[in-house]
Amino acid sequence: MNKKKISIFLEKKVLKLLFLGFSSGLPILLVFSTLSVWLHKAGLNRSTVTLFSWAGFAYAFKYLWSPLVDNFKIPFLEKLGRRRSWLLFSQIMILLSLLATSLTDPSQNIFLTAAAITSLAIFSATQDIVIDAYRIESAPQNYQGPLSSMYIAGYRLAMLVGGAGSLWLASYLGVEVYKQSVWMIVYITMGFLMFIGISTTLLSREPNVKRNNISKNNEHVRFLLVILFAIVSFIFLYSQIENPFSSDDIFKKFLFATFRICLCFLLMTLIMLIFINLKFLSKEKVKKIYLNPIINFIKRYGKFAISILVLIGLYRIADVVMGVVANIFYLEKGFDVKEIATYSKFFGVFATILGGFLGGFFALRFGTMKALFLGALIAASSNLLFAWLAVSEANISFLITVITADNISSGFAGAAFVVYLSGLTSVKFTATQYALFSSLMLFIPKFIAGYSGSWVDVMGYGNFFCVTALLGLPVLLLIIWLAKVAPVKN
Repeated sequence: MNKKKISIFLEKKVLKLLFLGFSSGLPILLVFSTLSVWLHKAGLNRSTVTLFSWAGFAYAFKYLWSPLVDNFKIPFLEKLGRRRSWLLFSQIMILLSLLATSLTDPSQNIFLTAAAITSLAIFSATQDIVIDAYRIESAPQNYQGPLSSMYIAGYRLAMLVGGAGSLWLASYLGVEVYKQSVWMIVYITMGFLMFIGISTTLLSREPNVKRNNISKNNEHVRFLLVILFAIVSFIFLYSQIENPFSSDDIFKKFLFATFRICLCFLLMTLIMLIFINLKFLSKEKVKKIYLNPIINFIKRYGKFAISILVLIGLYRIADVVMGVVANIFYLEKGFDVKEIATYSKFFGVFATILGGFLGGFFALRFGTMKALFLGALIAASSNLLFAWLAVSEANISFLITVITADNISSGFAGAAFVVYLSGLTSVKFTATQYALFSSLMLFIPKFIAGYSGSWVDVMGYGNFFCVTALLGLPVLLLIIWLAKVAPVKN
């Protein structure tokens, strides 16, 4: 039985997720960490560099245009099928965005670089939407564990290439003295690696899920324009409202930040309503593409729907809140950058891949809810190792132990959670529902994590890591309860 389960990982439909995962993970660090090094070397100041992190809003807001993936076809690629056409389109656009980025020089024209990077982030987030939908539709629930494990393995390998690999290449070409040609070669090289994903898409089969195309092309163009306008309005309003409270007043500062986020979302909703009232958007179509996926989820899970959404929003809170300060902690503990890069960025990737395979296999062997519980338990418990490291001497063996355990637990929890979300998703609204779940999964933890540095200032690293471990306790209790009353419906 076990041999049969292990052999699933070697099936073609499972292995191809390794390459699609690689295609999905390649752009993300080219939008963030690798780009920040390029901008710094180009002589941009710290505040300008950090502004580029706003490109990450594309990943946070991908739910807003996920209905396009679920409900509209790309006319000139119709023969490939709904999922493969969107997948190929997004991959080609990622390739073109990387090539466009490589031709810009932020030291001469920062706006061209910003436009290219924003385009890269949008199409990268779109590819994520499609791959998640493709994975769920291409195999039954009992395959989702191996599929998610392969996807995470490919994703992490791509992050290694796009992060450490791109910086190693830049260093080899000579990055100490700024040359635009160095970064041009780096981004062109990364761009051509997208042919791994493109080839996999062309050699794959379209999932056998038939759905009606509910909107005309001119309608989805209007819809896309309104969504882009709403997102720009969100970013603009958020940047204009300054937090009046000092860093010493953590609680008030956090409450005001929550109010600011809610106000920005209210503005986006108001913009949608205005365009509906102006008849620029069809009220019926908006209801179908936005409300129907939510209504479908609520009908399927009834009174437990809110509890499930709470679990999704809190599941990764322990490791995400802790992870934001991890690199700062390593540096302040006395470890040098080379040690952190080697053990955290390089070997840590392989530990995460191992954890992902263990999580996928555990879900396949013992069930989704048991894997979900174990993942949450070890992810929260690994934070206690950081508390131990905080009060221990700066020993490289201790660092390796903590990083390895943390990455294995993170990979395990990530794979188990992907399997759980896949089971919650209806094939009627695959892309839209999964995009909603994955956006919710990181929104609350990332928002709270923004204040983790202030927490450390108040309570110190040791107490902070203990508190983040305790954040995982409500999640464990919620999983136990939901496992009894609301099992996953396929």
